[in-house]
Amino acid sequence: MTEFDVIIIGGGAAGLMCAATAAERGRRVLVLEGSNRIGKKILMSGGGRCNFTNLYCTPDNFISANPKFCTSAISRYTQWDFIALVEKYGIAYHEKTRGQLFCDESSKQIVAMLQRECERHAVQIVTNCRVSAVDHATAWEVRSNKGEFVSESLVLATGGLSIPKMGASDFGYRLARQFGLAVRDTRAGLVPFTFSGAAHEMSERLAGVSVASVIECGAVSFDEDLLFTHRGLSGPAALQISSYWMPGDDIELNLMPAADAAQVLLQAKAEHPRSRLRTVLTHHLPRALVLELQALFWPDSAETAIGELPNARLQSIAQQLQRWTLRPAATEGYRTAEVTLGGIDTDELSSQTMACKRQPSLYCIGELVDVTGHLGGFNFQWAWASGHAAGRSV
Repeated sequence: MTEFDVIIIGGGAAGLMCAATAAERGRRVLVLEGSNRIGKKILMSGGGRCNFTNLYCTPDNFISANPKFCTSAISRYTQWDFIALVEKYGIAYHEKTRGQLFCDESSKQIVAMLQRECERHAVQIVTNCRVSAVDHATAWEVRSNKGEFVSESLVLATGGLSIPKMGASDFGYRLARQFGLAVRDTRAGLVPFTFSGAAHEMSERLAGVSVASVIECGAVSFDEDLLFTHRGLSGPAALQISSYWMPGDDIELNLMPAADAAQVLLQAKAEHPRSRLRTVLTHHLPRALVLELQALFWPDSAETAIGELPNARLQSIAQQLQRWTLRPAATEGYRTAEVTLGGIDTDELSSQTMACKRQPSLYCIGELVDVTGHLGGFNFQWAWASGHAAGRSV
């Protein structure tokens, strides 16, 4: 068996950050990656430009059964620390919106940067490595198609279940359970909604239409753009709220978040009494959407001049525009989900080191853990921060 101080299973964002950090401390580190290359999710993220962090990252941007768990890691390795690393390598970047930082050129630059950091400190990386068994007595023993390895510490950085075509699996959760760790139920997060029946038919007709919105589920809301698709709803608003939605829940849409819809309609009645509702609303919403809403909410008034409609009727229509309630049939699931909600229970881990409390030489980091970020670079920041926390400890 080949001996190392640290074996990391998973060569994604969290695993590579952990490897570079640990090796910088003089640890002999081995990274075992199941696919043919490291950092695959980094490469495909952000349309190939990698939304690598967010300027406004705080603990409030993360979902977990223990919302405070992420605080230690992200306060000790912040967005500014990762930005400094990016700048050290001369990678040009820009803020796209709401603090989201993207590479100007390519996400390949982020992977190359992490690989170079690993190379600087002699990290060994083995790709196409399928781990068949992991055991622990006095040390960690890992068996694979690329050989058998032994180490003092083992880090699980295998990622979640999202985007299975990229090799995602439940392997990390199975390993965690093997060593007695509790794993919370998982589900797809940051994922589009699907509809059935008339709502599905309407979304098909509106596919490609985008609109500013406030979307709400329960006590949570997001002010983001909404995109109709052939199957339902997507865009930043839908992806964000999907992480809080459970089957059977309603979502509520405000399609005119920048205006008071009732005031708009009443003012139009006073100033342009001969106008139709659809004419007034196309100044605020895409025409295709207005026509669908007309068929849904005021078909009997479609040809009536707005001046002839009672104020109470206009106020009712305004409420429908700003409190439109829909019930998704489902989400598109892990196939298109950007992240996996749930995972290894944070009660099992030290928030400072990511080490397992009952098995101190075992560490769990990244998406595998029950910490999920909002859309906009937060999940990468959790990967960097949790990887760094473990790397400083292993």
